[in-house]
Amino acid sequence: MSTFLGMPTVAPRGVGHLRGDESFPKAARAALGNEQLRRNLGHATRTIRAKRAAVVAEVPDWEELRRAGEALKAATMARLPELLAELEERVAAAGGTVHWARDANEANRIVTGLVRAAGADEVVKVKSMATQEIGLNEALAAEGIAAWETDLAELIVQLGHDKPSHILVPAIHRNRTEIRDIFLREMPDAPPDLTDDPRRLAMAAREHLRRKFLSAKVAVSGANFAVAETGTLAVVESEGNGRMCLTLPRTLITVMGIEKVVPTWTDLEVFLQLLPRSSTGERMNPYTSLWTGVTPGDGPQEFHLVLLDNGRTAVLADEAGRSALHCIRCSACLNVCPVYERTGGHAYGSVYPGPIGAVLSPQLTGVEDNASLPYASSLCGACFDACPVRIDIPSMLVHLRTKHVEERKGPSPEAISMAAASWVMARPGRFRGAERLRRLLPLAAPFARGWTASRDLPEPPAQTFREWWRTRNG
Repeated sequence: MSTFLGMPTVAPRGVGHLRGDESFPKAARAALGNEQLRRNLGHATRTIRAKRAAVVAEVPDWEELRRAGEALKAATMARLPELLAELEERVAAAGGTVHWARDANEANRIVTGLVRAAGADEVVKVKSMATQEIGLNEALAAEGIAAWETDLAELIVQLGHDKPSHILVPAIHRNRTEIRDIFLREMPDAPPDLTDDPRRLAMAAREHLRRKFLSAKVAVSGANFAVAETGTLAVVESEGNGRMCLTLPRTLITVMGIEKVVPTWTDLEVFLQLLPRSSTGERMNPYTSLWTGVTPGDGPQEFHLVLLDNGRTAVLADEAGRSALHCIRCSACLNVCPVYERTGGHAYGSVYPGPIGAVLSPQLTGVEDNASLPYASSLCGACFDACPVRIDIPSMLVHLRTKHVEERKGPSPEAISMAAASWVMARPGRFRGAERLRRLLPLAAPFARGWTASRDLPEPPAQTFREWWRTRNG
């Protein structure tokens, strides 16, 4: 049990696309056999890495900025209930309404009710991982409400009846020829002579979405940050679709994880330097939208902020794992991860793929619901080096692996093997007997095949050290 501003909450299990099992190894093997997927991923991640490296090299105090981001996030988590209460007060004072959602079901009920109250049967959306986490599109569809994704990559995923595979570039697993085919098949107003030229594809999506923007009564957004001292919300994006969603509809509903709050306006300055360079490899985002409550005659005339827990207070209660909540969703760790680059995001079975997903998803749902994800890493440390807020993902992966072992029901084969080794090594006579026995067994003995499938087990020496010592000294 943990507390959410004094209210009891329980970490959810299997909510939205966060579905846990032991499927990562199987899904990863399937992805490794898909040559087209590997080419798409390899090209995209190499391009993003190169752009990021170039713009980060321009900043002489980059490491100081990283440390500032780390310190600000740690300080925020230490005061989270207080800052959320302040945020609620400021949003309400500016004409907005704040709703508290303990889990996905409660958040979906709140949003569905607000859309119905606005007299709408469709919404436009600016990309939000929180709404993917809670399965909002599916919940709206079940109530007869259509949700239209307006981010180009999210639109590609939606029209392709697919799932996002990357935090920042959800359609990274698709190439432009595949995108053209999806548009021709699923977009009724796509020109029949559409080519795979990126500009033509973008223009076709623009024409398709413009009608949705001009007719929608309700928009649903996420939030990159929320400033507690002013009640200001922030969304950063690169296409302008977010600006259309945030300004044209009469009603705006923002669904935000509680960890996105920052204390002051000045603190936002640090993150707006770290985020664009780490995500898209840009000095600043082309569109940075900031809004505070409601302004009569300008923009949405009704604003609702849904603050989502959905397991976050359970993560906050874990001293060794809470820094996963520091994540600013830049995706830098995905782009440098050798595992992600070869398997893609779908193998993780979670809305949060890659290294950060391997630590965040098990904590949000409970380790045993995503038991295979903490093992989806080589522990090379590249994710920590790339993280703009210095989240120590490798150490957290080891922590979660430990929790998995401790939470398993009954001893595992590995635990039995280690207990047997401990018993053997406790007495010299037992150890000498084991050495002699080892020379009699074949290298790939049945009990060792699982271990040796991915590890080298050297042949035992013809003479042990003790035997050599006795021979040398008589």
